[in-house]
Amino acid sequence: QAGPLEQLQLALRLPVLPRRIEAFDISNLYGQFAVGSMVVFTDGKPHKAHYRHFKIETVQGSDDCQMMREVIRRRYSGTLAGQLPLPDLILVDGGKGQLAVACEELGALSLSLPAMGLAKRFEHIFLPGDSEPVVLLPTSPVLHLVQHVRDEAHRFAITYHRLLRHQAVVGKSRRSR
Repeated sequence: QAGPLEQLQLALRLPVLPRRIEAFDISNLYGQFAVGSMVVFTDGKPHKAHYRHFKIETVQGSDDCQMMREVIRRRYSGTLAGQLPLPDLILVDGGKGQLAVACEELGALSLSLPAMGLAKRFEHIFLPGDSEPVVLLPTSPVLHLVQHVRDEAHRFAITYHRLLRHQAVVGKSRRSR
């Protein structure tokens, strides 16, 4: 009986066992307090020491795809690129759009890393270059694993987003005294 990581490798036709998975999510309120998160799972478990969040710096308005592009660029170039090992799989929260910009950005950085998108609406998995999604049974251990990773990226992004909103509100109330 293959474990969830072996099943994930088979389901996504990955070249190596996805021991290190990096997942990305974006959180914003109509473009305000826009942040990105990266969570890391090693051997199917959270590796919190490698979690990172990003305050979106280059995107105005609420363009999730361009925010994803910025976060991918910042993770895989600059200082972080040298500090952290490359993943065996990149998971982006979202469908074809978010996955496409993540893959474009990886290509611009001359990186060839396996990537997938997980779209919330139907929990479909999108792979680069495939027009049809990978649809797994709701009971699939593979689906449960990628949902867990995606949900953790979402939780981490929301937590940072709320912190920035709170700091802005507290800062305003202190200034208005």
